[in-house]
Amino acid sequence: MGEADSETGRPEQPAHTRAYLRLLLLAGLVGVPVSAVAFAFLALLHRLTSLVWEDLPADFGLDPVPWWWPVPWLLLGGVLTGAAIKWTPGGAGHLPIDGLSAEPVRPSYLPGVLLAAVGGLPLGVVLGPEAPLMAVGAATALMLARRTQGTPAEAVVGTSGSAAAVAVIFGSPLVAAVFILEAAGFAGPKLTRLLLPCLLSAGVGALIFTGLGSWTGLPVSSLELPGLPSAGLHVTDLLWTVPAAVLIAAGVREVHALARRLAPLAQRRPMSMALTAVAVTAVCAGAYSLITGRSPVDVLLSGQDSLGELTADPEGLGIGVLVAILAFKGIAYAVSLAALRGGPIFPGLFLGAAAGVLLSALPGFGAVPALAAGMAAATVAVLPLPVSAAILVTLLLGSDATAMAPVVLIAVVVAFVTGRVLDRPQRAEAAA
Repeated sequence: MGEADSETGRPEQPAHTRAYLRLLLLAGLVGVPVSAVAFAFLALLHRLTSLVWEDLPADFGLDPVPWWWPVPWLLLGGVLTGAAIKWTPGGAGHLPIDGLSAEPVRPSYLPGVLLAAVGGLPLGVVLGPEAPLMAVGAATALMLARRTQGTPAEAVVGTSGSAAAVAVIFGSPLVAAVFILEAAGFAGPKLTRLLLPCLLSAGVGALIFTGLGSWTGLPVSSLELPGLPSAGLHVTDLLWTVPAAVLIAAGVREVHALARRLAPLAQRRPMSMALTAVAVTAVCAGAYSLITGRSPVDVLLSGQDSLGELTADPEGLGIGVLVAILAFKGIAYAVSLAALRGGPIFPGLFLGAAAGVLLSALPGFGAVPALAAGMAAATVAVLPLPVSAAILVTLLLGSDATAMAPVVLIAVVVAFVTGRVLDRPQRAEAAA
């Protein structure tokens, strides 16, 4: 291997080469500005969300939020998101129905990604911030390392930026590194050479992000769910985990199947489909509020904040409310996946948690094991990345992680295999 090749900074190069060490240093440095940008991005989303769904209703004396409140905000979000998809470079990022991508994002795509995210996510779109956050991280990294453009090292720098951003939203550099590497599909020498830059960038990013949270007093990400009641594990919990994982994986597949049927139309008519998607979401939220008497916010947004409220008291919601949440939020999630922009993980995670709590009504199925099984099955069905899903849900369980690990692993494997089996006819049709 010649010196010219060794200086390209390919991820396959041995870690002792000067080019690779420079690339490793660059990946570590990239974590600092990426985490600062990600912090500002998440702080802005948090502030806008609080303004729309807490501050303004309180100012107008609307407590709880009435059924009609989401309508004007969602319509505004549909206009902004549709405009970003139709008229900005890159179509405001990749389709949520395609999952999350670890591919580098061109800096020229960033304005559209930001417009769709800021204009949609805080206004009620049923998607999460992880996809635009990854795009922001990758694009920021590439802008700060322009000298790597046009070389194989560009992919490493962009992926490291995504890892730093994912560490911010998931609150864990370990989850970020595993998620990025599993999503990228690297193996063998490429896995080894890409692992160090991603770990370093994610670690630096998580450290800086935590420091910024302490300095500013703004809330930062935490993977551990607050208020989760302590629970033990019984044989009946393991027995119920298998059919529960199959049922939840099949349900998530149906939601995605609906989204995939709508996605081609959304690509041809982005503005009209974006407006249709937010209109359907508004109807779902309003209908849920009128039927249950609860806030329409239960059906809106990513569910990231509502997840903590659900897990704090898994048995506090009645069966009727849980069924309504699954039905209405599931429909809103499907149309958002097809026609809007954002990340697919957190709404799927919340729906899995709600389905698990609902199934805990089965005899001998504890609330916490059912919750763990639901989150694990739904997460792997959404991604589908089994290792990342298992680590993410395990860390979410906090002090119960060790006790619930068998449930999480069984649910992940069963749901992953179920998804592959159910998708086999579709893959065979595509191959033909």
